[in-house]
Amino acid sequence: MSPIENKFVKINSVSELHKLMRLPKPKHPLVSLINYNDVQYDAIDSSVKAILNFYTVSIKHNADCKFNYGQNYYDFDEGVLAFMEPGQIASGTQEGNIKADGWLLVFHPDLIRNYPIGKNIKNYGFFSYAINEALHLSESEETMLGEIFKNIEKEYNHSIDQFSQDVMVSQIELLLNYSNRFYNRQFITRKTATSDLLTKMENLLDEYFESDKIVESGLPTVHFFAEKLNLSPNYLSDMLRTITGQSTQQHIHNKLIEKAKEALATTNLSVSEIAYQLGFEHPQSFSKLFKTKMNVSPIEYRASFN
Repeated sequence: MSPIENKFVKINSVSELHKLMRLPKPKHPLVSLINYNDVQYDAIDSSVKAILNFYTVSIKHNADCKFNYGQNYYDFDEGVLAFMEPGQIASGTQEGNIKADGWLLVFHPDLIRNYPIGKNIKNYGFFSYAINEALHLSESEETMLGEIFKNIEKEYNHSIDQFSQDVMVSQIELLLNYSNRFYNRQFITRKTATSDLLTKMENLLDEYFESDKIVESGLPTVHFFAEKLNLSPNYLSDMLRTITGQSTQQHIHNKLIEKAKEALATTNLSVSEIAYQLGFEHPQSFSKLFKTKMNVSPIEYRASFN
């Protein structure tokens, strides 16, 4: 791999991002709204991979360029909304006739730190989705979010006063709440895909517990199944929650309890032996999970069959 391919740069502030993108200085130290029509793509070093230490929300369409997230490239379509949280890696490529319409909203964690959204933003799982799990907007949804972006633009261009931060944060929160609603719609409208996903998840769980994988690797993890299904962990959990009301972790726990009940009812293995067989390092952890799920201890459950 050439040195150019390993060229990383950490961007800690909004002004550093503007400098990297050859844009004028931002009008606010903690937030910026960039119109993609103003970006001079030929001035950006496409070999640079930036580690962004702030949040980004990008709505992009009519784009000939590609966007890189981690190891994957994504072609932007009509009305596509994508999110990134601090610490993620992004880069761009320039191919053919460069053009793109839309907005890039960036805001530093310090902007929202003293607001309720500063604590709640971790609940917006889409910030850790992969780019290929971006939100595909309907025409009406794109129009609605377009209005919010216009309001953010007006506030961004307004001279800073004592209300500026309050108004900006409230508009960002409104944008995220609508995005949350639209993502839920996307899960529902892709019902066939989500149903197929549930079947695949159940098959992978059965395969994991029926093979030597659990002895070799221990308890199954959310990341393991997300990787097998080519999805980010949060996206997988949110899709499953839409179908079943339960996250990936809850599906794993349900399978564990199912296997535990079977062993307790049909074998003479001790509770400790069953715990180790199911991948637990400590029998106490198994017993605690079992009692949480079943409201009785493993020993009490076994006694009910006698």
